[in-house]
Amino acid sequence: MSNGLSLKKDLAKILLYSLLSLFLIPAFTYWFSQHVENKQDEKFLSFVSQQIDTDSKLSAEEKFQQQEFFRLYPPSKICDSNIAEAASYRERVCARYSDNWQFIMAKKVSAWTIVGGVVLLISVLLLGAFAFLNEKAQYLSFVTGWRVLTLSCTAGTIAQGAMLMWLSFWVTAYFMNRYSIKLIGVAVIFVAIAVFYVIVSIFKRVNNNHQIQGELISEQAAPGLWQRIRDLAARLKTAAPDNIVAGIDANFFVTESPLNVSGRSLRGRSLFISIPLLRLLSQSEADAVLAHELAHFRGGDTANSAALGPKLAQYDQYCFEMRSAHVPTVFYLMCLYRMIFEIASARNSRDREFLADRIAAKVIAPAAVTYSLIKIAAYANYRNEIENQLFSRNERHGASVGIAQFVASGLHPYARSSAFIDTMKHASVPHPYDSHPKMTERMKNVGHVIAEADYGAIVTSVPAQTWAADIQIADEIEARLWTSYEEDFSQAHEHSLAYRYEPANEEEQALVLRYFPPVEFSLSEGKAIQVTYAGWILPDETEPLAWDRVDTYEYEDGMLSDTLTIKHPEKGMLGAKSTKVKLAGIKKVREEFKNVSGHYWHRHQVMRHQQALQ
Repeated sequence: MSNGLSLKKDLAKILLYSLLSLFLIPAFTYWFSQHVENKQDEKFLSFVSQQIDTDSKLSAEEKFQQQEFFRLYPPSKICDSNIAEAASYRERVCARYSDNWQFIMAKKVSAWTIVGGVVLLISVLLLGAFAFLNEKAQYLSFVTGWRVLTLSCTAGTIAQGAMLMWLSFWVTAYFMNRYSIKLIGVAVIFVAIAVFYVIVSIFKRVNNNHQIQGELISEQAAPGLWQRIRDLAARLKTAAPDNIVAGIDANFFVTESPLNVSGRSLRGRSLFISIPLLRLLSQSEADAVLAHELAHFRGGDTANSAALGPKLAQYDQYCFEMRSAHVPTVFYLMCLYRMIFEIASARNSRDREFLADRIAAKVIAPAAVTYSLIKIAAYANYRNEIENQLFSRNERHGASVGIAQFVASGLHPYARSSAFIDTMKHASVPHPYDSHPKMTERMKNVGHVIAEADYGAIVTSVPAQTWAADIQIADEIEARLWTSYEEDFSQAHEHSLAYRYEPANEEEQALVLRYFPPVEFSLSEGKAIQVTYAGWILPDETEPLAWDRVDTYEYEDGMLSDTLTIKHPEKGMLGAKSTKVKLAGIKKVREEFKNVSGHYWHRHQVMRHQQALQ
């Protein structure tokens, strides 16, 4: 399935969910109110007509006039009339909080909620379309959309919550002639929680201080590189970066957002450079990359991203809160706008990358841009392949994983292989903030296309001079960063092994126990239940009930004793076999027991899945 078709399906699904979240409850409330009003009007008119017909004091003409009046103004319509002679009648049937008054108000509120939903949906679509114009329009669209959506969705949640609570009483009362206190209570609690989260989450702040793994490069440590960057900035008629950060990630980027580097907070314009890539690129190729990044400064791309980034983070955090709190009246519509905005942003990002490439080609050379694209894509793809291979190993790594050495020794042979060409056909240059266009499209954009057969020769060419050589502390920085990176990599790999091992031997068992030690929960009468990587050790048992014997399980909270119901894979006479375990005295650690049980059972399922793939 193509990405375009998948995107259309996702967009259509979110639109459908948005329509349901906006209109399902108001539409049902409107229909229900209308239905009840019609039935009540019929009963009222039948009763009044009978009373009028049997009134001997009225003439035939008077009877006709009175019956016609009540047909024109039944209880559902008299409340909105101002007829003076009907004042007494209106006061009787339209008293505040009376049944008739409630249905009329419910109908009005639901109708206006539907109208408001239509206006809001149209506003979202128009704001999304406005975001396609340019960067400034994107910013205005997002800021406006964020305010409109939060305020409107809050009002909508309150209105729909009120309808839901009202319906929880009247639907059962009307159709079944009784009402459920429990149902009303559940509705009230659900609505109260939803409204609370909708309002409180608006004011929740997000940490926008981006953590970057790297080290600050002073001018004294790389005077030539600093001067070259200043010269390029002058040629592009833009201010040079305030900070240069060197790291080992497989990309270059610029930003004006606050950064946290080695515990130090950086402000202003920052340029991130990759030391491994600087070793691979000639000075002219690196200049093309640097000119491309500086072009983002000149075009205002980084300033726009710095202004919009925190708002996007807060918006996404709000959506996450709404999803976690199960508030569909807010979540789906906000997702719809976010998807439309992201499509506009991706298109704008693509145009910005093409423009920055053309500027770099003009300032340096088209060939330098193309060569740098090929080398960076090759390094990034090969490094990713090596890291995936190392992570997939089922043996623990030593103190040094050796990622840098694997990549350095294997890149040139990889560039001469048939797999290299297949990978590079669809390659793109990685970036931490944007999704870049495909490499072949960027080559065409600068007017210098290289044949696929020549990619390998470009990657294996050794540059005569590199800017990495100008960084006097490059070796020390790389060593420190690779050591830290490989420690994190090794720890993450070891943690993943705890999910993969059954375990099959003592060494594997020791590793699994490090991350999944037995957890005991005390019960009444001195009993206990224990959760282990192998299964539950139930009260009065010494051996675990193996996770392989657990098909599903249910946990029921109780007043005196909770109940754990374990359903087994094997079948009995009356269906699946099951085991019920009373957990008296577990109330204080109930939630911890649920979380630990779910965590350990999930580990076992992941382990079995990994075994099936081998």
